[in-house]
Amino acid sequence: MKAYVFPGQGAQFTGMGKDLYEANPKVKQLFNQADAILGFKISEVMFAGTADELKQTRVTQPAVFIHSVAVALSSDTFQPQMVAGHSLGEFSALVANGAVSFEDGLKLVSKRAQAMQRACEINPSTMAAILGLDDAKVEEICASITEEIVVAANYNCPGQLVISGSIKGIEMACEKMKAAGAKRALPLQVGGAFHSPLMEPAKEELAAAIEATTFATPLCPVYQNVNALPATDIATIKKNLIAQLTAPVRWTQSVQNMVKDGGKTFIECGPGKVLQGLVKKIAPEAEALSL
Repeated sequence: MKAYVFPGQGAQFTGMGKDLYEANPKVKQLFNQADAILGFKISEVMFAGTADELKQTRVTQPAVFIHSVAVALSSDTFQPQMVAGHSLGEFSALVANGAVSFEDGLKLVSKRAQAMQRACEINPSTMAAILGLDDAKVEEICASITEEIVVAANYNCPGQLVISGSIKGIEMACEKMKAAGAKRALPLQVGGAFHSPLMEPAKEELAAAIEATTFATPLCPVYQNVNALPATDIATIKKNLIAQLTAPVRWTQSVQNMVKDGGKTFIECGPGKVLQGLVKKIAPEAEALSL
């Protein structure tokens, strides 16, 4: 069974989507539509912008979303039997499997990016990658820091967990992780504490937009970040999508469940090959490819 997976923020690169745009009239139309919806030429930033320009939250999230959806919808072989997306990628997965229109998906992603940016400004915060510790040990250390907010945010693969929280909390946690034997405790260059309680203002803002958006029954199950379980029910998908901003991304568990449910070939749709690498670490028996 084929599982299509969609990357999140961080997969962007200068020139992304340009080859697709030039080769496929359907993709060209998609990019032109995106420029009109967003009110600025995101296509120009994607094709020729600097790394710093692409790192702006209002650009990064829509750019990765547009590229991912363009890859899926322009392919003659895209026939999903199960899909999942890492964080932002869940929106790409929902558009690609017919649950949300491209226009509505892009509007939600843009609103999400702006809401997250505002939440970051309200509560200066950050994230860090912890390598070489068991998940349970990372969770235990996070829970031991009671005076600050620190939580497990991204379960990327065994031995790689990203934590999220206040700047002071992350500093304290990194010291404790190293003392507990972590190979690395590396602060990330991100604008805030994504997938933590500090994103509550963004969650409230996005919830209204998601509730007001028309969703359709998807073509196949989407394995959602919040609980790593497959969903086709519209109310469930919306509820989990809203919860996603303050809840951890359970990517390890999602891939494990997809394999258990028959997923044998994982095909990454979008910029980069990060998810292929994670899939190989989570499920070495599975095949991991790009579309």
